[in-house]
Amino acid sequence: MRVCILDCDGSVTAQPFAIELVASGEATVVDARDLAPKLRIVANRNSLRELQGRLDAIGLGSGDITFLGSGDFHHLTFSLLQRVREEVTVIHFDNHPDWVRFPATVNCGSWINHALKLRHVTRIVTIGPCGKDLSLPEFKMANLDAIREGALEVYAWDADSTRLFGRPVNGPSVQTQGRYLKWRKLSDEPWSDFVAELSQRLPPTPIWITLDKDVLDSHEAITNWDQGRMDLDQVLEAIERLSVGRGILGVDVCGDYSPPRFRDPFRAFLSATDRPSKTPCLKEANVTNDAANRRVLKRLRAILH
Repeated sequence: MRVCILDCDGSVTAQPFAIELVASGEATVVDARDLAPKLRIVANRNSLRELQGRLDAIGLGSGDITFLGSGDFHHLTFSLLQRVREEVTVIHFDNHPDWVRFPATVNCGSWINHALKLRHVTRIVTIGPCGKDLSLPEFKMANLDAIREGALEVYAWDADSTRLFGRPVNGPSVQTQGRYLKWRKLSDEPWSDFVAELSQRLPPTPIWITLDKDVLDSHEAITNWDQGRMDLDQVLEAIERLSVGRGILGVDVCGDYSPPRFRDPFRAFLSATDRPSKTPCLKEANVTNDAANRRVLKRLRAILH
């Protein structure tokens, strides 16, 4: 197992756990800060190609753990999944479903749709949203067809029923009742029972874990986005149990904090209209996220040893 830090914003490399790993030779840093202005929020195609070249240079492959930095770069998970050469089920922990159809670029709100087009991605399971994204999803251009087709499952941690105007959407994570979508609420269920049920239904293919720490309560992570209410222990338990009999093909982690800075008005507009206005204390964010990343890495090492 190798640790890679994809350094777009300095949010991970500033944390003590990363400094220690790099000093001991246990982590490789891929410098991508020069690409960050054209990767943050929305990825430029040329910058994505350049990034793949840098990942090729270090031979990044299966079994690696990659830290991506801010959730503004979560769509780089798609770049990592492009490198996979065998069938995989993606387990996606996030406070946001990342499933919008506009803009059609590879961006932090739409990367799930691009990943679903990869032949080797058999299914994506999203766990943890509890924000506004699941309310009136059709008006937010959500990819409900992927749920209808069984390619995507979205398990809300907490979400109210919401109006549905199109065709019914039914699956293990949501049901249509009359003219409303009723999301399954994991906060109302025993967590252990849900994980057991999910493990029984998943195919025996290896899994890829993508963790955006904004799925966590704010006492466990401080991120660039509105946050969920899951505990890290719940996430780590699920990773361990779902990996049994399947194995983990790769892991990526984002949801660290860095001040959002933009050089172009389009990215600045997307950020300003969708991001909480609160600005966290950078020092507090680094301390909190360092503790979370240490726990994630410790459990993953135990699972992947």
